[in-house]
Amino acid sequence: MGPPVTSMDHRAPTGDPMLTARFAPPAVPKLLVHRPELLGRLTAGAQGPLTLINGPAGSGKTVLTAHWAADGRTTRPPMWLTVEPDDAPGAFWAYVLEALHRGGVALPAEVGRPTRAEGVTRSFLVRLADGLAASAQPAVLVLDQFDTTRPPATSEGLDFVLRHAAGGLRIVLTSRSDSLLPLHRYRAAGEITEIRHADLRFTDADAEALLSEHRLTVSADGIRLLMERTEGWAAGVRLCALAMQRSADPEAFLRQFAADRTTIADYLLTEVLDAQPPPTQDLLLRVCVTDRVHPDLADALTGRDDGARTLAGLARDNAFLEQVDASAWYRLHPLFAEVLRAHLRQRCPGLEPRLHGRAARWLARTGRLTEAVLQGAAAQDWPFAAEQMVDNLALGRLLTGLEADQLVRAFAGMPAGTPGPAPALVGAACRLAEQDLPGCEAELRRADATLATSADDPLTDARGPATRFGRAFLGVLVGRPADDLTAVERAATDADRLLRELPPPLVAERPELHALLLAHLGAVELGAGHLDRAGSTLTAAVAACGPPGTEAPLRGALGSLALTELLRGRLRQAAEHAHASLAVAERSALPAERRSGIDHLVLAGVAVEQDDLPAARRHLDLATTAPGPRPDPAVAVRAAVIGARIATAEGDRDAALATLRAVDAAGLPAWAADALAVAESAVHLAGGDAAAALRVLDAAPAPAGERPEHALARTRALLAAGRAADAERALAGVPADDGVPTPVRAHACLLRARIAEARGDAAQAHRCLGEALALARPEELRRMFTESGPWVRRTLREDPRTARSHGWLTPRTPARTARTPRTTRGPRAEGQPPVVEPLSARETEVLAKAAELLSTEEIATELYVSANTVKTHLKSIYRKLGVTRRSEAVHRAQDLGML
Repeated sequence: MGPPVTSMDHRAPTGDPMLTARFAPPAVPKLLVHRPELLGRLTAGAQGPLTLINGPAGSGKTVLTAHWAADGRTTRPPMWLTVEPDDAPGAFWAYVLEALHRGGVALPAEVGRPTRAEGVTRSFLVRLADGLAASAQPAVLVLDQFDTTRPPATSEGLDFVLRHAAGGLRIVLTSRSDSLLPLHRYRAAGEITEIRHADLRFTDADAEALLSEHRLTVSADGIRLLMERTEGWAAGVRLCALAMQRSADPEAFLRQFAADRTTIADYLLTEVLDAQPPPTQDLLLRVCVTDRVHPDLADALTGRDDGARTLAGLARDNAFLEQVDASAWYRLHPLFAEVLRAHLRQRCPGLEPRLHGRAARWLARTGRLTEAVLQGAAAQDWPFAAEQMVDNLALGRLLTGLEADQLVRAFAGMPAGTPGPAPALVGAACRLAEQDLPGCEAELRRADATLATSADDPLTDARGPATRFGRAFLGVLVGRPADDLTAVERAATDADRLLRELPPPLVAERPELHALLLAHLGAVELGAGHLDRAGSTLTAAVAACGPPGTEAPLRGALGSLALTELLRGRLRQAAEHAHASLAVAERSALPAERRSGIDHLVLAGVAVEQDDLPAARRHLDLATTAPGPRPDPAVAVRAAVIGARIATAEGDRDAALATLRAVDAAGLPAWAADALAVAESAVHLAGGDAAAALRVLDAAPAPAGERPEHALARTRALLAAGRAADAERALAGVPADDGVPTPVRAHACLLRARIAEARGDAAQAHRCLGEALALARPEELRRMFTESGPWVRRTLREDPRTARSHGWLTPRTPARTARTPRTTRGPRAEGQPPVVEPLSARETEVLAKAAELLSTEEIATELYVSANTVKTHLKSIYRKLGVTRRSEAVHRAQDLGML
């Protein structure tokens, strides 16, 4: 190794002198937001080979790095080099050597210097890396604005030196986009610290601190509004702070943020727009009509061909325009775009709609459907915007997907009666999205009239397959609220046929179409009571979902499938589908207004059948308060039935009857009306009025025996009326085959047991009860046994072995309820501690036997104590657990994990 350099040529390879300004960090602003967490990350990152600070223009990258460099956080002050966009590889390395020299890094003379701007030899890079490796102390070099370096050879050379300098060189890069360095290798080796745009964004606290530095006091609401509008962009917050300093009322300034007469508008127009040459000003005013702009789109809006050069220059100059994710697209900051649009309207009245129209057609030609539609709507070119939706099979996007609300809002200004079938179909879809069924049907009638008129004139025939498919597609969807199975099936057949006439690639791009068609068809089949068909269709709907944009139909199909399985008596599958539906809503962040609550309704139904009334009430409340679409008739009926069962269990029969009678029975299918009658008969039976129960069933529209549930209800009512023989004949109408839902079969066995008991056939009663328990056990159908009255408990007491083998009759969920204790409804539970004092060992034994449905005498026999002793223990247990009954004590103990 030769002697260190004592003197060197301070000229660039071109012979020009080195620019001293490139080696000096920018001055730290006097009004500075201190960000200790980011400064700490920079210090820690400088202990390794590479630190990357990446963010858009004005995000505070250079300010943060300059603050860190001046803060004295490193043992050796970092060296600084501002990279210029026209630095050739040789020039870049000459400046790097100069930065190292100025920072006191002594390199051997044989390292040499680049002799030409175009590039350097591999030998030079090897000598430089070796010289840095021999340094006594690592050199920390900041390369500011490194993304402006274009030649790949520069990044490749830097990577080589950094990897072979043996820790003698540590680089801190600031850039607007990722450099050409192989960042994935550094990440895999754990040798990179990254500070990204999300880290650089100002927080509310940062904004408040900056305003305070400007001697501005702003409310929390004002800070929140400021952050919403600036998106945490550091330059935007600083700009607003400057503008607010000039305002007599800073809070009022924030409320008027977007107006073209505000201080911020004057500042932006004067300091940013007017500083540009006239052609650039014209481009900015024209491209501001779009949320993002491509150079070719800019050329289409200006009629020139300098879009690429001008946009790149604006981004490089931090002129409130940034490149979008290193793509060819650019984005104006929202504040600047708003001010430009207001200025455009003043400077060039009438130009804005024409610019929107040009943008719409360019976006349509390049396949950007949503943006094209939004621009067409902004231009008020409603036929164009609507035809884009129809011709591109995009009507489903008005009803599902992340863009649905945006698209519906875009068409909100379309005048009623806009001519043409496409505007009518789009209007119908928008009305359907808003749950305006009459409005949707009116628009469909208008579309039908237009299509019929065009059929008479071949020159104006608008009945292409896309238009006809749109009409059939909406026919399926509009038939669901009306519960018109025949119309829905006919429309679904037409839609399926027309899809085959359309270009397969276009159909493949619209997965939401199949998903929506199947989900709605299955829901209507469910509403018609065709459970098997509904199950098959809804299963197919779930399978058709998955791609982006199908989240809403997936959740709807899962919810309807869950309800189908609940009605089939498959509680486990029902709960599984309901939980999956809830997971889809959370994962896809579906807005509340698009959540129907059917999943919570199904979980309420499952909880009722399993006799977990607190959970049932909780889920029912969530279902009935969901702000989403109005429930289908089938869903409304099931909600009423579940609500009535819960209210009856809680002893409020008036509320149960009111819930059932609140459902509009007009137009309900026979099965749904009969379900209401069956539920009402159960309420009357709970009140001991068997005659009223029979009257309700007699008046039901479904003939007795048509539905097995009806036959079961009649059997219960006849038994309660003391007519055992009639009850047995009614029960004979319930099929015993596997096609009957399990709850129906289990309930039928239970009723046969009661009939046998009534005629004194204890053996038959025990046998039928055992069959009922065996059928009910897999799904934990507890409620039917509770509702059957004390005779089940009495029968089980006669056979303690059977009782012990069916401990599942008492819910055991300590793991869940220990975290979320069960609470009883009513004021008695308010403020009570879960346990006054711990249970003794003997009390725990007594409670465990009580959980097995043993009587007081049986507990006494099992524990070899007297019945009075058991009663004394039970009273103590009630006091300690804050309950008044044995069943409540068992539930409370299980909730607390004591059993």
